[in-house]
Order: sequence, then C-alpha cells, then structure tokens
Amino acid sequence: MALIKSISGIRGTIGGKPGENLTPLDVVKFSAAYGSMLKKKKGTTRVVVGRDARLSGEMVNALVCSTLQSLGIDVVDLGLSTTPTVEMAVPAEKAAGGIILTASHNPIQWNALKLLNDKGEFISAKEGEEVLRLADAEDFEFEAVTKLGSYTKNDEYLSYHVDKILKLPLVDAAAVESKGFKVVVDAVNSSGGIAVPLLLKAMGVAVKELYCEPTGRFPHNPEPLPEHLTDISREIKKGKFDLGIVVDPDVDRLALVCEDGTPFGEEYTLVAVSDYVLKASKKKK
Repeated sequence: MALIKSISGIRGTIGGKPGENLTPLDVVKFSAAYGSMLKKKKGTTRVVVGRDARLSGEMVNALVCSTLQSLGIDVVDLGLSTTPTVEMAVPAEKAAGGIILTASHNPIQWNALKLLNDKGEFISAKEGEEVLRLADAEDFEFEAVTKLGSYTKNDEYLSYHVDKILKLPLVDAAAVESKGFKVVVDAVNSSGGIAVPLLLKAMGVAVKELYCEPTGRFPHNPEPLPEHLTDISREIKKGKFDLGIVVDPDVDRLALVCEDGTPFGEEYTLVAVSDYVLKASKKKK
C-alpha cells in the first residue's frame, strides 16, 4: 500500500513489492544504512532495539537485529517496550543509537523503523539524509563471520523506566496510594498493557485492564481520539472508576478519560500536566 521514507525513519505497510511496501528487503536495507551511518560516526557501536506488540513486530525485529549484527554492531534487544523507554535505554546503555519498531498510532498493517541518536533523541535532518543516501545507493559493507556483532536480550528496562518515574521529585507515590484510586487502562493490546499497569500498581492504584494483552490485535482504531474511546468510557460509567488512561501502541501518546466517562483529550492532558509541573516548580523556588 505505501512506503514512506523520511529523515526520521521508514514506515509502510507489511507485504507487497520491495520499494513500494515495508518488505523484508526494505527493512534490511534501511537497517544497514542506519548502522553504516553510525559506524562512520562512532566506529565500533552498540544499538538498542525495542518494539511495540503489533503482529509484524517479531519478524521486523529479527531482521533489524540480524542486519545490525552483520555490520559488526552489538545489539541490545529490549523486546516489547515503549518509545520513551527505548529513548531512555540508549544513553543508559551508552549506545550509539536506537531503533524503535513501531508505526505509532497507525493501523495493524503498518510498521516502521524510528531512528535515534546516542542521546536517545530522533536523529537530525542531516543524519536522516545520510541514511536515505546510503540506502538508495546500497552503500554498506557487511563484516566477516569473525567480526559479527553480539546480541543481548534485556527485558528489565520497563521496570527501570518505572523506577525513574517514581524517583521524580513531583511524583508522590505514597500520596497516590493513600487515595485508593481505581483506574481503567486501555492499551489497545500493545506494550502499554505491560508498562502502564506496572507504573500504576507501583503507586498502589487498583487497575482494571482493558485490552492490555500484548497480542498486537488492536480492538479499535489505535489513535487515542475521543471517537475511539467508547469502550473505556462505557467501562468507567458502569464501574465507578476515578480515571481512564488510554495509550497508543508505542505509548508516546496518552489520553485521559474523566470519572463520568467523558474524554479529557490529549491536548488538555498535556496542558494540565505542564500547569501542575510549572506551579509545583515555582513553589519549590
């Protein structure tokens, strides 16, 4: 259906013809181009890879990790993870970069390679252009068998991420636990179904898990817009919950639902959190 190449990565639909869709050949080519760009900058490198739970995730992950290893790059595979978690893991691992395998809020047939630098931030426009150039020219060289990169599986980073959140000065887990909150979580059957309940339970919140099995089979449109939140709104109304939390497949978008089942909205969520942080920061000065 579509293959979209940009400076931030490559995304497309699974299946079809190379160059027109996100096929195994395209995954390998762009992984090789990205790895080659890092090697030119850093020499011997390490790369962190994490993915959401969509159906093509395991296949794409295997292709990406193997391609990086074939370039002599050491791979740290986080498995099911979130975009923010991978971004944190890159500097924690002192890696040269990271790849997040997710098509974010796009439907089930899509997947993508999101490319990070050594700070866990998206690569620059200049770096992105170099990746595209290397991919188009197939300007990469693979290592001999004695120089292949290593492969390490590390599934501890979601817990690492939660611990970091709990240590933030404006997060008072004890105060949250004392309120006895009941919260519904809709994670569209992706990795947020692991990450979000993990955080809430660490703060003593009673969690009702709705679509939290990371099967990759999205029960509704995964973009957390009000028109897609009817199931969680219905659950909140009948269960007398305090809050609803909805995330997209890679958990870089979050929407809240009020205790009466009314969507609060992503835009208001960001403003409300920013307002709280700013007010609390002023009080501490």
